[in-house]
Amino acid sequence: MRSRRIDHTFIGLAMAPVFLIAPAKAVHAQVAPAVQQSTDDIQGVINAAYDKFKTLREGKNADYIPVLAKVDPNIFGIVLITPDGKVYAAGDTTSRVSIQSISKVFTLARILEDSGETVVRKRVGVDPTGRPFNSIYPIEEHQGKDQNPFVNAGAIATTSMINGATPEAIWTKIITTYNDFAGRSLSVDQPVYKSEAETNQRNRAIAALMYAYGTITADPLQSTDLYTKQCAVSVNAKDLAVMAATLANNGRNPMTGKQVLDAKHVAPLLAVMSTSGLYDNSGEWFYATGLPAKSGVGGGLIAISPGKFGIAVVSPPLDSAGNSVRGQRAITDISNKLGGNPLAVRR
Repeated sequence: MRSRRIDHTFIGLAMAPVFLIAPAKAVHAQVAPAVQQSTDDIQGVINAAYDKFKTLREGKNADYIPVLAKVDPNIFGIVLITPDGKVYAAGDTTSRVSIQSISKVFTLARILEDSGETVVRKRVGVDPTGRPFNSIYPIEEHQGKDQNPFVNAGAIATTSMINGATPEAIWTKIITTYNDFAGRSLSVDQPVYKSEAETNQRNRAIAALMYAYGTITADPLQSTDLYTKQCAVSVNAKDLAVMAATLANNGRNPMTGKQVLDAKHVAPLLAVMSTSGLYDNSGEWFYATGLPAKSGVGGGLIAISPGKFGIAVVSPPLDSAGNSVRGQRAITDISNKLGGNPLAVRR
């Protein structure tokens, strides 16, 4: 559900900034025939989408975190990976951006694996809040409950639930999970981490309020810092595509063969992505594409067509909801042509 009420305090981490730019228009899914595309066909679709949108100049980099405003807005890369590990790519697939809110997907995966679905539903919740995702109102309305893991309050709470004797031990669990999904060792972009840590006062307040209501039981400042750090992990388009393809492949990394997430947890994770993955435009996106997805204000966007492909786009300019403009356009176009919408009826 999209809400028209907007918080006017733009101090926080991984919140959706409001720019005076119209959101990218949704393009409704056009059901492609249920046929097997050849390798050349798929690559041709990726190339065509890249050529179609590479000159698009809509959107604006996030600037509420100062370092994000300096990221090259011309970065544009698309990578699609199938469950059998075939990689299709176009554009800049190696330039790195910070993962930002896409990290929430994989921290949730860690909690599902370690603690199960019941704990997530009881401790955090899985419903869209109907508010901007840095809002404090749902916390007060529900006394720290009924958030979801993709708004800031729920995401910090999810991070706080990871067990570990020290902050270092908890961080090792987080980054190891991300590494397993990406199929390689990832690292933190230190300038991004520093910039976000200096501007996350609102998230510290959110964590303190969640702590007061008992939803967060760990040190709230420590939980906020770990959350800040996870959002600063550096990734490129291929990293994100491998992470998405792992979810498309029932939790098994198609490049390494490692079962990263028990298959029984994949559907619940994709459900939260479907309802809450693109900030206040989640409903518009899912209505248009049927694809579980997650965006980050660093410019990354991942989407999953279960059993068919995981896809990622990196392009920093965002729409007014905080989602990559070219990312949305390219993924919608590609999915339409490849029949990626899992809700579409095949005849």
